[in-house]
Amino acid sequence: MKFRFAHESIEINAGLLIGLTMLVISIGGLVEIVPLFYIDETIEKVEGVRPYTPLEQAGRDIYIREGCYTCHSQMIRPFRDEDLRYGHYSLAAESQYDHPFQWGSKRTGPDLARVGGKYSNDWHVQHLKAPRSVVPDSIMPNYPWLADTSLDYSDIAGKMRALKTVGVPYSETDVEYEQNVEKFGKEMADMFNIHRAQENLLAQAQQGNFDGDRSKLTEMDALVAYLQMLGTLVDFSKYDEGYFAEFR
Repeated sequence: MKFRFAHESIEINAGLLIGLTMLVISIGGLVEIVPLFYIDETIEKVEGVRPYTPLEQAGRDIYIREGCYTCHSQMIRPFRDEDLRYGHYSLAAESQYDHPFQWGSKRTGPDLARVGGKYSNDWHVQHLKAPRSVVPDSIMPNYPWLADTSLDYSDIAGKMRALKTVGVPYSETDVEYEQNVEKFGKEMADMFNIHRAQENLLAQAQQGNFDGDRSKLTEMDALVAYLQMLGTLVDFSKYDEGYFAEFR
């Protein structure tokens, strides 16, 4: 007698359906997990990637607070159309100091992984205040209060200290500072000194004048500083495409 294993037999047998579902999930999990035991590193070795400065970190906190991540991903996928529109696909290395990272696939608005330097500070300020004044079809809400709200940076050292506990290389000791000098250079090592967090934040805001008004320090300063550095750290012209494949 010829045995016929009909799909209906699986659907009407709850135990069999659960068992086969678990089998498929297990195989899929093994396919994803096992290769990780045979590679030394999943974070690409690239030059330029660094932690956020105090001002950029404050801006990132505002970005998350305002829910910007719900409409804008920071993950360019390795497809031709994405490369043409946004640039080189995102690397794990670029998000190694993000807690939490802003990857995802939800795009009500465009991906922002490489928005840094694409527009001027003035453009970003105007876009955040009144998006449709620069992008007529935009459905983004207005954020005019950012330019009027003073930035509270009283806890920035505490935030950096908390991030340090999860692996972000901010420094508190001379040994940690010297390690950062060797890895990131003296200028950035100075920026990552927790004891000078407020001083460094104010200096970058004054020098960058991100909101166009040097007379006050606003949340707009911090958010624009954050946006303007996104995707600017890695010089992809230094690497062949095959180089990054070694880390997959």
